[in-house]
Amino acid sequence: MKFNATKYLLIPAIISFLFASCRPDNPVPKRRGYPRYDFPEHAYQQFDSASFPFSFEYPVYGQLEQDANLNKEENSPYWINVTFKDLNATIYLSYKDINSANTLDKLVEESYRLTEKHDVKADKIDAPQIKTRNGLTGVFYMVGGNAASAYQFFLTDKTKHFIRGALYFNTTPNADSLMPANEFLKKDMEHLVETLKFK
Repeated sequence: MKFNATKYLLIPAIISFLFASCRPDNPVPKRRGYPRYDFPEHAYQQFDSASFPFSFEYPVYGQLEQDANLNKEENSPYWINVTFKDLNATIYLSYKDINSANTLDKLVEESYRLTEKHDVKADKIDAPQIKTRNGLTGVFYMVGGNAASAYQFFLTDKTKHFIRGALYFNTTPNADSLMPANEFLKKDMEHLVETLKFK
């Protein structure tokens, strides 16, 4: 009887191949993902209430809201918010009269102080001075890094009126994931600033 060595060598090789091919793959970590945004076209509508000392244009996809408790607590009936429910974001607008208790210097200092609170998480804070087409002056803050508010501003006519605005997202700050929404709403904030008028 003839011994077939090839046959006996092939069987262990096939069995080894089958065991090797059944091993589970090494797990591959999933790539980090960020939310996908579908932004609407920028379009604006007018806010001009007879009971408010200012007017401005705001996005048609934003809603105006007042926090009645905060207004009562701060004795500030002209504080108003522009909310963006689809983006989970809000532009908070706080208005104050310039008077002997609230001097312009005091209000400007308070605005700088509120922005500097973000300095702990901020990579940088740019604060260029601005002058609007309606003759108002102020500062538009751009806060870099994982700060709670990337964009803030104040505007004043230097004699009677002072308003401050800040954009916040109702989520844990993450500059990378929020960047598209921040940049989209920055244009709306800039439009609000340019169209704001005091009465």
